[in-house]
Order: sequence, then C-alpha cells, then structure tokens
Amino acid sequence: MNRRHLLQYSLSAGLAALLQPAFSRVHASEVRFRIGACDWSIGPAGDRNAFKVAKQIGLDGVQVSLNTKTDYEHLRQPAMQRACREAAQQAGVAIGGLAIGLLNEIPYKSDARTEAWVQDSVDVAKALGVKTVLLAFFNNNDLRNDKEGVQVVVERLKAVAPKAEKAGVVLGIESWLSAPEHMAILDAVGSPAVKVYYDVCNSSVMGYNVFQEIRDLGKERICEFHLKENGHLLGKGQVDLVKVRQAIEAIGYEGWLQIEGAVPAGKPMLESYQYNNKTVRSLFS
Repeated sequence: MNRRHLLQYSLSAGLAALLQPAFSRVHASEVRFRIGACDWSIGPAGDRNAFKVAKQIGLDGVQVSLNTKTDYEHLRQPAMQRACREAAQQAGVAIGGLAIGLLNEIPYKSDARTEAWVQDSVDVAKALGVKTVLLAFFNNNDLRNDKEGVQVVVERLKAVAPKAEKAGVVLGIESWLSAPEHMAILDAVGSPAVKVYYDVCNSSVMGYNVFQEIRDLGKERICEFHLKENGHLLGKGQVDLVKVRQAIEAIGYEGWLQIEGAVPAGKPMLESYQYNNKTVRSLFS
C-alpha cells in the first residue's frame, strides 16, 4: 500500500468509526457486510476443519466447495451436507456460500458431467441454507475468445436457471471476462438467477477498470465479491481497497465479501488471514 492509498485508507477507516454507531457492529441485522473466506484458501478444498480455522481467524463464514479432485460427489451427498452443517454450527461460523472450483479442470463449457454438478448445486445450496453458487471459469474452462464455449455455457445456464430461480439461488460466473462480456452472457441467459461473481484481483490482473466495472454491473448483476491478492496481503498489493469500497458503496451492495489468496510467499496462512480479516473489517465496517 503506497502513501496515497495509506492516507485514503486511514481517512476512510477513521470516518467509518466516527460515523457508525458502536452498537451497529453488534446487531447482525444491521451489518451490511459479512466477511468470509474460501475453504481452499484456509485449508484443503472440502475440508470441514475450515470452519474451526475460520473461527480462529475471526471470520463470519466459509465459502465451501461442492466437490473436490478426489471426491466428485462430496456435498452432493446428504450425509456430507449434514456433517458440513454440524461442523459450522460447532465452530459457530456460518456456511457463507458454495463454489464449484473443479470446473476449472473439468469444464462446464465442454464436459457433460458438469451439467449434473451445476443442477445439483442448486439443491445443495438450498440444503445448506446459502443463496450463491460460484461457477469458476478459468484454466480449462476459460471463456476468452471462445464463442462456441460461451454458447454452450449460455444454453446450459438457460436450462438450470428456472430451477435456481424457484429455489432462490443465484449462480455466479467468475471468469477473466470484462464487464461488457459478462453482461452479454447474462442478457443471453435472461434470468435473475445468473449473475457475476466479481473478483477484484482477477479484473485488476486483466487491466480492467475495476471501480467502473463494479458501477457498470451494479448490484443487480453482481451476486458477491472475492477480495483477493496474488502473493500479497490485502491492502499491500495492486488492488486499491479504498476505491473498491467506494464503488461497492455506490451500487448499494450488501452481503458476503469472501477473502481469497492474499498470503505472501513464506508467510503463515493463519497470521496472514488474521491480518486480512482486520484490514477488511476496518474498511468495510
């Protein structure tokens, strides 16, 4: 974080402390943002111990993986869903969301097996009491310069969207695409159950104007946010979190902010995430 960002960050945090009544941070009904982390960032994907770790960090919840490389069924099994709910309850930490990261290796755009995963994820989300399912589109599932792949994804999302709408679940697309490209997919699907899962670091890496993209997409098209850095603690990398907060404030978003990555090389995860949690809470209070 350079001197300009540090000054902005300090002023923003100070103003938030002055303007917000102390009791508002106590009552959950008045909290605009809930802070979580991805299970694959604070432990192996699909590991229920992530809830205990999240408690140590001071997080509100954990974004859990639907399936893993070694267990495609995982949370699609009722017994595992019960175990997940029990682990969260015992740790006193919420299940903050669901994600299908395995789509990066087994692509939704080309592998027929993934259609059942996404369809079933709606049922799993409902069973876990969460409203958002992240669909990952990286590596083998990258949609950049792939018109055929995009069309397949659009058709598959059209097929699952009515089920998601009925269940009150949103499927969030996280990819390397720009805001206009994302909007084209959302318009083609034509369902309020399909939105953008916005990762501020990915968009920064691509050179997009993150702050304008957030405003352009708006809260009607963004279902949730990843706050991430690659190889840096939050606030110490390339993402200007003060401007991110301003953009999020401008669109009136309320909900989960999930921390991903943001562990410098050679630094302990727990210590890094305790720092990241404090950074996010000081800014998004």
